[in-house]
Amino acid sequence: MSKSHNARPIVTDANPMSPISEAYRTLRTNLQYAQTEAPLQLLMVTSANSKEGKTTTLMNLAVTYAQSELKVLLVDADMRKPTAHHTFGLSNRTGLSHLLSGQASFGDTVQHSRIHGLDVVTSGPIPPNPSELLGSSRMDSLLTSLRQKYDMVLIDTPPVLAVSDAQVVSVRCDGVLLVVNARSAKRQQAVKARNALEFVNARIVGVALNQTSLREANSYYEYMER
Repeated sequence: MSKSHNARPIVTDANPMSPISEAYRTLRTNLQYAQTEAPLQLLMVTSANSKEGKTTTLMNLAVTYAQSELKVLLVDADMRKPTAHHTFGLSNRTGLSHLLSGQASFGDTVQHSRIHGLDVVTSGPIPPNPSELLGSSRMDSLLTSLRQKYDMVLIDTPPVLAVSDAQVVSVRCDGVLLVVNARSAKRQQAVKARNALEFVNARIVGVALNQTSLREANSYYEYMER
């Protein structure tokens, strides 16, 4: 597929020796230790609300998995406000929406990114019914086939409290990473997002806190565990 606009920098790719990149590698390691109950091959990344850094976290996490010599796929299942095609400078003419509506095959939609070992399925044109597509049998079949093709699949979704998409996808994944901006997010909303995911029996494997001190992080974890 042809490239579109200029790609945006991703810190783990542009500056892999930076402290921020090391923090993402630590997050990757922590997630690998979360595999004790079941293999973590399909990981959904979401947040309670918008602008909490979920997509930035997902992009950098995907790069760190690829840098560890795994075969990685990033799926932009945020078919309401997609961003993966902008970040990686890829075409979005054909993507997940076409794949789930039967208008394209996986081979038509998958694209190689500039990161070695990292493929991307962009969202495709925004459909009128994202939740229905994500909850379809085609989505189930797609995820089953991806397990055979990739070592690690990371899926971006809209925020949990905005629409039902994240809940629909979460039950189809091995785990969910909830991203929280501790400076802007209300703790009650983070807990509400956690409860919404637990209501559908999603497996939350971690909470990633953005823009926070260690003291703030500890108090946040204590609150989330109540």
